[in-house]
Amino acid sequence: MAPLDLSADDAELLKLISEGYKPAFDALYNKYWKQVYNTAYKRVNDIERAQDIAQDVFVQLWVRGSKSPIENLSAYLLVAARNGVFKYMEKESRYAALPDTVQEIESPLGRADANVLHDEFLKAFNELVDTLPPQQRVIFNLRFNEGLSSQQIADQLQISPKTVRNQMGKALATLRKSLFLFYVLLYFYQKG
Repeated sequence: MAPLDLSADDAELLKLISEGYKPAFDALYNKYWKQVYNTAYKRVNDIERAQDIAQDVFVQLWVRGSKSPIENLSAYLLVAARNGVFKYMEKESRYAALPDTVQEIESPLGRADANVLHDEFLKAFNELVDTLPPQQRVIFNLRFNEGLSSQQIADQLQISPKTVRNQMGKALATLRKSLFLFYVLLYFYQKG
């Protein structure tokens, strides 16, 4: 293929991308990266999350290939960034923070009973974490016990940040289902 014409317009570059020509993708990436990143950052106010969202937008652009023409690439990328932010926010809202201790759950139980329940909860929770598949367990522990970011975990395990996020999502979904059952049982125990 001939060297890339740097003055090529977006439509020409998109056509080249649909043919798998990486320099055309790189040209659009360099042209629009900051704009897409800024759009995400304004909404999430988190550098790492904004970078992840922007990266996902460009991965989608590359994977999209020649599915359908994009009339206005700038607008398309901004909408994709905004949608990425909404997906991120929706995902995060599904994982509502659990109370740090059983004492934070309104309970007619005395303090001693609450402490026993807290200890039992932590033991059951740790046993549940131990049942996760090995990679999910390692990622979960690095994130919550050592406080590492997705990027730090990815670097340490030599995997992509997206893999870290996917495995973390699966681990949280598994834990959430089991913890829901625990809270139901706790509710009925308190009532009895």
